Amino acid sequence: MREMEVVGVRVELPNNQPIVLLSESDGERYLPIWIGSVEATAIAYEQQGVKPPRPLTHDLMINVIDALGSKLERVRITGMKDGLYFAELDLANAEPVTVRPSDGIALALRADAPIFADDDLIETAGITVEEASGKSGDEESDDEVEKFREFLDNVTPEDFAGS
Repeated sequence: MREMEVVGVRVELPNNQPIVLLSESDGERYLPIWIGSVEATAIAYEQQGVKPPRPLTHDLMINVIDALGSKLERVRITGMKDGLYFAELDLANAEPVTVRPSDGIALALRADAPIFADDDLIETAGITVEEASGKSGDEESDDEVEKFREFLDNVTPEDFAGS
């Protein structure tokens, strides 16, 4: 398993579909995961330090985990089938808990827990800036970033369904 970092959450047009980008901590690949708007908001709030007056569902879950004397040790993105990603929460002194990746990411950010992705999944569904843009590594990075953004604007979950 490789450790991943949350690069950001974007709302992609024209489908208005939020996407979270995970990047390898020690590599060049990204793992794009399409998520729901509620989960995108929960992730973005935590990234931006927004604290609502009452706990959101993900805040509540972290509070419950703490109250039960456990701790979120890590989130693992374990696989993908038919374009849907799967994940598990690893809790201290408990069996793994199956979770949607978006919920796992929102929880990991709140608990300051690492996010990992299965090596085979990264090999299958991971993308690089060069792959997304069709450019070689020798060209300007600004151009690569722009091409990557264009790729994200046009890619759909179905593009990864056959992976």
